[in-house]
Amino acid sequence: MEVITSKSNSLCVHLRKLASSRSYREETGEFLCDSPKLLEEAEQWAAPVTAVLYTEGASLPWDPEGRFPRAARVSEAVMRSVSPMETPQGVVFSCRSPDYAPPERLEPDAQGRMRYLVLDGVQDPGNVGTILRTADAFGATVILLPGCADLNNPKTLRAGMGVHFRSVIYRCALEELTARLKEADLPLYGAALREDTADVRAVDLRRCAMAVGSEGRGLSAAVLEACDRTVRIPMDKTCESLNAASAASVLLWEAARSEY
Repeated sequence: MEVITSKSNSLCVHLRKLASSRSYREETGEFLCDSPKLLEEAEQWAAPVTAVLYTEGASLPWDPEGRFPRAARVSEAVMRSVSPMETPQGVVFSCRSPDYAPPERLEPDAQGRMRYLVLDGVQDPGNVGTILRTADAFGATVILLPGCADLNNPKTLRAGMGVHFRSVIYRCALEELTARLKEADLPLYGAALREDTADVRAVDLRRCAMAVGSEGRGLSAAVLEACDRTVRIPMDKTCESLNAASAASVLLWEAARSEY
């Protein structure tokens, strides 16, 4: 059994940098997760876990020794120095990042669905993680445009509750997205107000891509120009707007409700 007692241990330094630096995550091709729940999800979906640190009192259903390329027990103090959480849950681990590049052609999923949610400038990692989790629940694939929060940010991973390990997620530029959508004959609908805006309940969302903008400024001018039409979510006149995660949840449910 490997035991690490020093906060300056090379593995601890590596994991701290994964937690704090997007550039380091991109350079190494790894990300950091925390909590026993995420580790269970990672193992269930055969994610490429590279190293695990755990405390003696960690709530794990099995002994991590021998299950992963590297596993080490650490003190509570060392765990606090590595975990990005204010109150660590006794487990942190590193995992190799998947390839988020979209395929040459967009194809139906296993259920025959072609439904996409496009995020434009959504910068809050908690919102991105929540949206990923909701899209997973309602059978949609998420595509992130440049300017969104890092998919591998620990806060995004925590809010996603394991969705990174079981769902396909894409990241690409707007030009690449529009080319893929055109080739697949999929319309792009934007959640915004424009002359052609329609009540979302009156639009067929079963086969399309839906774009949601940032919490502050909404969809960018470039994305709006690329939209085939825009849709609005009906709400009380006293409410100006919904945040990105809430708006995405409504759109995803409206697109999927005929299936449930």
